[in-house]
Amino acid sequence: MPTPRQSDTLFRLLMAHRRRLVRYARTIVGDDHRAEDVVQDAFLRLDGAVEAGPNGAAAVSKPVPYLYLVVRNLAVDARRRMTREERRTAPEDGHFAMLAGDHPTPEATVIARDDLRRLEAALAELPERTRVALKLHRVDGLRLVDIAAELGVSVGTAHRLVSDALDHCRHRLRRS
Repeated sequence: MPTPRQSDTLFRLLMAHRRRLVRYARTIVGDDHRAEDVVQDAFLRLDGAVEAGPNGAAAVSKPVPYLYLVVRNLAVDARRRMTREERRTAPEDGHFAMLAGDHPTPEATVIARDDLRRLEAALAELPERTRVALKLHRVDGLRLVDIAAELGVSVGTAHRLVSDALDHCRHRLRRS
């Protein structure tokens, strides 16, 4: 465990470079909140490397470059996850996009209502916890970490629940 002096030094280091690190992460992830999360995760990794003692000493001998490297790696990973998620959840046939216009055609309205009815049926087939996880993620806009805390599960389990729900709904919409 880092000594109080080490923790204080690390905290001051983070505060001195935080804005630049967040700005750097934001250029990669494109979002202020995710950039903040990336910087926080990088700081925790630095803290963990210090805690590791002699094994982490090489990485921590130059903590600022280490932080920038970790921020870059975490931001790239976050961007990849975001891109995969966007690809996985984008409507494939554009039915939902038809409603974006000011005056959808009657055909587009009928198709969208039918899609909505099939989606509601698919959601009703899901287990309660999976349905709640999807609602928290897609409707309430919670992050997986927050969903995990809300449901009392790990972040990996929260991700699996949301992913399973999306896969199920996608499969049901294609099948119908």
